[in-house]
Amino acid sequence: MDQLIRLDGLSKAFGAVQAVQGLSLTVARGEIVGLLGPNGAGKSTSLRMAAGYLDPDVGSVHIAGLPLAGQRLAALTQLGYLAEGAPGYESLSARELLTFVGRARGFERTAINTRIAELATRLDLGTHVDTRFERLSKGFRRRVSLAAALFADPPALILDEPTDGLDPNQKRILRQDLTAIAATKAILISTHILEEVPALCDRVYVMARGRIVFHGTPLELEALGDGALDVAFERVTRADFTPLIEAQA
Repeated sequence: MDQLIRLDGLSKAFGAVQAVQGLSLTVARGEIVGLLGPNGAGKSTSLRMAAGYLDPDVGSVHIAGLPLAGQRLAALTQLGYLAEGAPGYESLSARELLTFVGRARGFERTAINTRIAELATRLDLGTHVDTRFERLSKGFRRRVSLAAALFADPPALILDEPTDGLDPNQKRILRQDLTAIAATKAILISTHILEEVPALCDRVYVMARGRIVFHGTPLELEALGDGALDVAFERVTRADFTPLIEAQA
């Protein structure tokens, strides 16, 4: 398979705290893969390593076949990343922020303006495209940061809580957008909203205490909860749950 995101044996410690331990996962072109877990499970740390924001203590990351360790810039040009909390430059308007992203990505001015207009329509930014980032609501910050991740139309996307702060209509539209572009991309999303798993994901990994404790399809996860995702999630993240090691290859 055309694996555009590949994490092999990632581990990361912060002092005495082992945040991530031996994490391996893949996302192929045409897939949306979910990374679930309770707060503190290591999801965001894992995604930061995958996106090159943190260096792992052990393990490797490949984006579109390119190793971050040896070909960092080339690998990151193939990636769009939505970080936890949707950070941005507070003093810039959404338009100025996206213009900065476009210039950094090598776009000409005319192409930048065209792309901003496309993304503003797709993500329903409206007049907020000319509002300073610091004055945007949580939902609009999320949408502007998502526009930045999508700007260069990269083949690989890593999205940390992409629907956080969006209203139900915005969530539905975003799910439709992600599903529509998934055929040509590899998309890895972290989410705590269980309803998004069957709505979006082809496969799902569940983390607990820094490790993968489940890997399979949404239906296979539901089966562990007698058809209820919330029950399955509670069961597989309990300390006494035996990880399904054979399913993680």
